[in-house]
Amino acid sequence: MSSYIPVIGLEIHSELLTKSKVFCTCSAEFGGDKNSRCCPVCSGMPGTLPIINQTAVEYAVKAGYALGCSINKFSVFDRKNYFYPDLPKAYQISQLNLPLCINGLVPIEYEEDGVKKSKNIRINRIHLEEDAGKLIHDDLNGVSLADYNRCGIPLIEIVTEPDIGSAEEARCFVEKIALLLQYVGVSDCKMEQGSIRCDVNISLMKPTDTEFGTRAEIKNLNSLKSIYRTIEFEIKRQSRLLDRGERVVQETRRYDDNKGETRTMRSKEDAHDYKYFPDPDILQVNFTDEDLARIKGSLPEMPYQRLERYISAGIQEKDAKIIVNSKRLSDLFDDTLKVYNNPKSVANFVIGELMRRINLGEIDLEKLNFTAGEFAKVIEMADTEKVSKGDAKEIFREMSEKGGSPEEIAKARGMLIVTDTGKVLEVIDEVIAANEKAVNQYVSGDVKVFGFLMGQCSKALRGSATPKVIKEELEKKLKSLVG
Repeated sequence: MSSYIPVIGLEIHSELLTKSKVFCTCSAEFGGDKNSRCCPVCSGMPGTLPIINQTAVEYAVKAGYALGCSINKFSVFDRKNYFYPDLPKAYQISQLNLPLCINGLVPIEYEEDGVKKSKNIRINRIHLEEDAGKLIHDDLNGVSLADYNRCGIPLIEIVTEPDIGSAEEARCFVEKIALLLQYVGVSDCKMEQGSIRCDVNISLMKPTDTEFGTRAEIKNLNSLKSIYRTIEFEIKRQSRLLDRGERVVQETRRYDDNKGETRTMRSKEDAHDYKYFPDPDILQVNFTDEDLARIKGSLPEMPYQRLERYISAGIQEKDAKIIVNSKRLSDLFDDTLKVYNNPKSVANFVIGELMRRINLGEIDLEKLNFTAGEFAKVIEMADTEKVSKGDAKEIFREMSEKGGSPEEIAKARGMLIVTDTGKVLEVIDEVIAANEKAVNQYVSGDVKVFGFLMGQCSKALRGSATPKVIKEELEKKLKSLVG
């Protein structure tokens, strides 16, 4: 394998978060009863006319800006002709020569063999098209069923240049694309629902070669794990063929997740095989400078901008990167700061306690049982010593599992600290009387026993005073004995 250089290009398909489909008014919401969200337009009935969804076009342009693309002021739609059961019209409305977005650039950071690396991946184009339906294969009965609910949902296809050189680069790139699309608000990028999918084009070449090798395309990969494993397997498969003096066939393959291997689907088509021609029913898209300025001006704060803001607020760069690498986590962080504006403290709790519970599978950011305000309150209570740091973690655990107000949880479990100086002095006297040997050691100069005495006082005073007050009063008492 080391004698070959992998050459990898990706085609990432991401459904857009519009309310209706791209060429009709059917709902674009995920799910629903099979074939319940279809109409004559998206099911390809003769005589129907498509009407373009303006929001879908603007979302595609927003995606282009997020990925560093130039936007074409003039764009047209084409018919991509092929027959397959998931495509009722026998053609897909897509774009070929004049797509909406071209010439983008996306930087990625990744780690291979323990070495941190960075790289720029070029975007060839982003075009808008309609999604196809979904085939459900029943291997037991030997039949395939078609659900056309997904037909016509607006889809952007992001096509890279062949700049990717490894499975890890590909994984990091897809992760970065998903993050950018979520930040810009055009796609939820839920791979488990099929709202973002990836086709991998891969070939091998020797260092001395001047041309790329013959490529294979692996279709419809819907997880980062499958993308990574597909590329690793395909590199090995093609390497073995070339080592034996055999040739790699240009073909379309699919990945079998159960066996961890790719298998032949059909011979690989080129653009001319689809017999593209301009769609006669859809007008061209024209943008003015004012249109593009308005769309660009509507872009939200992007990850790199949030990263700069967090670092300037005093958060360590490594912690800030963890926060911005999840839009939901970053949104929760920002919403928390609106209630309790202490960036360092909130970041420490997020990185320490929240991330720990997320990694343990105890918290799902998609389904939180607490609000940003409640999250802010429990951190503030710990900072202001209304509860101890340890108790704050226990309160947060109960909040994340069952919900509830942090103040009410702390009160119900006797965790609220209410300083009673008289009781503090009384307990200190009791501890000193009960631990005469340790007190004598301290008086004789062995200050190490202070921790023991402090622990005894804290244990007896749980909920009645802060550690700071206990420490101050205990020091005063012991110093008076030394004097």
